[in-house]
Amino acid sequence: MRLRTVLATLTAGLAAATCLAAAGPAGAADPADGNACSPTVSLDRFSDALDKTTYQGTFVGNFSALAVDRDGSLAALEDRSSLFGLDPKTLQPTLAVHLADEKGADLDSEGLVIDRDGTRLISSETEPSVRRYSRDGKILDRLPVPPSLLVAPAGRATANQTFEGLTLLPGGRTLLASMEYAISGDSAGIVRFQTWTRHHGRFRLAAQYAYRTDAGLGVPEVQATPDGRLLVLERGFTAGVGNTVRLYEADLRHATDTSTIENLTGRPDVRLIKKTLLTDIAACPSLGATAKQPQPNPLLDNIEGMTITGRDHTGRLKVLLVSDDNQNPAQTTRFYYLRVRV
Repeated sequence: MRLRTVLATLTAGLAAATCLAAAGPAGAADPADGNACSPTVSLDRFSDALDKTTYQGTFVGNFSALAVDRDGSLAALEDRSSLFGLDPKTLQPTLAVHLADEKGADLDSEGLVIDRDGTRLISSETEPSVRRYSRDGKILDRLPVPPSLLVAPAGRATANQTFEGLTLLPGGRTLLASMEYAISGDSAGIVRFQTWTRHHGRFRLAAQYAYRTDAGLGVPEVQATPDGRLLVLERGFTAGVGNTVRLYEADLRHATDTSTIENLTGRPDVRLIKKTLLTDIAACPSLGATAKQPQPNPLLDNIEGMTITGRDHTGRLKVLLVSDDNQNPAQTTRFYYLRVRV
């Protein structure tokens, strides 16, 4: 989502793929040579290769989600209704597909999953919605959404604070979408994770879970690990200070199914999703990165997209992040290459 728009009112604040190589301005070194962000996360390098570029007349940026396609290429979704194909070595765009809703209107497209048949599952936080698209952008299906998660007055969600993250759990039977912020009636910082289960080729509503964010932060992305846990990004922005971005491991096991619980306020009986901090991105080495606005670490920007691209020789997950520059001169489209032990 366009983070500044929301945070102006919130001051509390793997198909295995080939190793993706960096392009453009980048820092590069072996993680063992001092590139640790924490005991479990290291930063290989970053790339600003796509910052303020265009492809066939379409602005390249505003990235909200990443996914590895079945051919090993990278898919990058922007929140202004375009889906790019990127070369996995150079990051250069190879195609751009325009997306729209059933009436031809643009999406506030935020989450991306490439299903096992190559179709694209894409969430939009406008309604919110999850639709299935063909590779060429044709709508094939639309998934049901619980009424409470719809934007008010239809539901209890706030505009631009709904489905941000989207991921398919191992085995391909369960799809999960993360709300960015709490819905009305739930305690601040308690966000709902909605799941769907595949039946005869279609996804039906299934369990829902509750996740507590750090104070003032929202959830822009989730990604399932090969063993069924989640990587969860939490993010916030404070004017004059900059971005906060933290990476957590989360475990759905033992969490309460909240699909029938109307309000998540004053409910000590509800077991939240267990989370463990992996790193605060501000603790990563800057590797020569520069920032166009104040940041706790010049490496930081509005990080919003994440995908797992494979494993390294030690078994660590190779995780790729990308920032959403909001098409703003003061922000940067930046790719971050992490290694994560979970």
